[in-house]
Amino acid sequence: MQIRSLLQQYRSGDLTPHMLIDRILNRIEADGDSGVWIHLLSREELYAHADRLNGQPPETLPLYGIPFAIKDNIDLAGVPTTAACPEYSYIPEQSAFVVQRLLDAGAIPIGKTNLDQFATGLVGVRTPHGTARNPYSNDHIPGGSSSGSAVAVAGGLVSFALGTDTAGSGRIPAAFCNLFGVKPTKGLLSTSGVVPACRSLDCVSIFALDADDSARVLEIAQGYDESDPFSRHPAAPQRYRGHGFTFGVPAAADLEFFGNSQYADLFRQAVDRLERLGGRKREIDFRPFLEAARLLYEGPWVAERYTALRDFLETSPEAFYPVTREIIARGIDATAVDAFSASYRLQALRREAEVVWEEIDLLVTPTAGTIYRIDEVAADPIRLNSNLGYYTNFMNLLDLSALAVPAGFTALGLPFGITLAAPAFSDDYLLAIANRFSAASDQRPLQLAVCGAHLRGLPLNHQLLELGGRFVREACTAPCYRLFALDSIPPKPGMLRSASGGAAIALEIWELPASGLGQFLAAIPFPLGLGKVELDDGNQVTCFLVESAAVESVREITQSGGWKNYLGCCAG
Repeated sequence: MQIRSLLQQYRSGDLTPHMLIDRILNRIEADGDSGVWIHLLSREELYAHADRLNGQPPETLPLYGIPFAIKDNIDLAGVPTTAACPEYSYIPEQSAFVVQRLLDAGAIPIGKTNLDQFATGLVGVRTPHGTARNPYSNDHIPGGSSSGSAVAVAGGLVSFALGTDTAGSGRIPAAFCNLFGVKPTKGLLSTSGVVPACRSLDCVSIFALDADDSARVLEIAQGYDESDPFSRHPAAPQRYRGHGFTFGVPAAADLEFFGNSQYADLFRQAVDRLERLGGRKREIDFRPFLEAARLLYEGPWVAERYTALRDFLETSPEAFYPVTREIIARGIDATAVDAFSASYRLQALRREAEVVWEEIDLLVTPTAGTIYRIDEVAADPIRLNSNLGYYTNFMNLLDLSALAVPAGFTALGLPFGITLAAPAFSDDYLLAIANRFSAASDQRPLQLAVCGAHLRGLPLNHQLLELGGRFVREACTAPCYRLFALDSIPPKPGMLRSASGGAAIALEIWELPASGLGQFLAAIPFPLGLGKVELDDGNQVTCFLVESAAVESVREITQSGGWKNYLGCCAG
């Protein structure tokens, strides 16, 4: 789904927009209720968008036939905008400024995506439409508020997606879904046709698969909009120090991973990789950044959210998701004195931060200090959401451009990302550094066990080979697993650890480069997920496991000892 790949197929005649639409809709149908979409365009509506391209050679439009998703707080003409609140719904007569620029470039909108209601949250679960499933773990949050947009890209349903990012709503889901997340300079992308959260801080963000796609979409989407009072003309960024660069990192005492030691290790590895690229690391005073971050929700800016929704909140309070209502309603208590005091304090913090930029070209932080399970967020929704904003909340208050970049995986295959940040209008510079960082990605292989259709000689084995996979050895689990034949195409098994009735199940151990593992895991369909499996030699390895609820009414095949044995019995 990378843009350059699709354009090449269009130019060669191997693909048409109608063909791609059919493939995408088939994939969406196969995914079932994934929690991604609030409104999906019909086949006829999508064909109508494709028909706009009739008679135009693919070379004439930079996004010819490229599918994209739109967060459902951004207008698409004739399609409801709900901000994940059905009672708020309206049908706009025209598309948002940024959406229209993409349509004019030939892009095809697939639908409107799920979000934390009114873009209030970093978790992706504050919505009446269900949680968009994180492609890497059914148990973990996808990040928010732009959850559906991120999952749509990571799941191979679209090439890129639009989100919004006021306090991290684009960068956090990008990190949790192994994507590039562009948080552009404020005002570089118009917010006309966007449901406001904090109008003075709101940004339209971009999710993409790599730096090249991010840069292409950013170039097309940006443009001065006279109808948007917050739109800005592009300006020349600060001067940088040649091919080399100096990057700042928070001092060790200011780094916070909330107990996640694997994220801490992955951040150190990312810093090491930047140094190998020729970057010069410098520890900075992170205090003004952290203090600015606290102002966002502890100060009067919450009143700006209240201002945007005051009339609707007062007339329809029951329409709000409970946590969302609680957060926004706090804004009523802010006074003008509070607003001026916080404004003065923020200006002082900006001046303190300016000293930092005299010493460095860019700032590098984790995008998030940790990732949480869905049940953890349900038990403690506000505090854990606040933790996720530790490295994101200050960006727009300090007028910085930022870019979330994939930077590795934990032992359980959960993505980790870093954020590159610099003063306003440094967007292209950050993308250039990110491109070099990704090209230098560590290729140390990661081990993965497979027990079904990815085994050698079976229909999906080619996916491992195409991503650089290498067969290591055959193996067996410890005798405590049960195997089930799932109803799927192609046929697949589901393996489940059990306290009784288990057996040793045949496996294959494969190695995948880190870059390949991310793409592979994102395509794994529900109800399969990742977990640690115990081998008969006592070691553990990452493998696919099935949710227990999914095997209640399917055939158990544990006695076969493995998927190939079962297929052989069926053939016999």
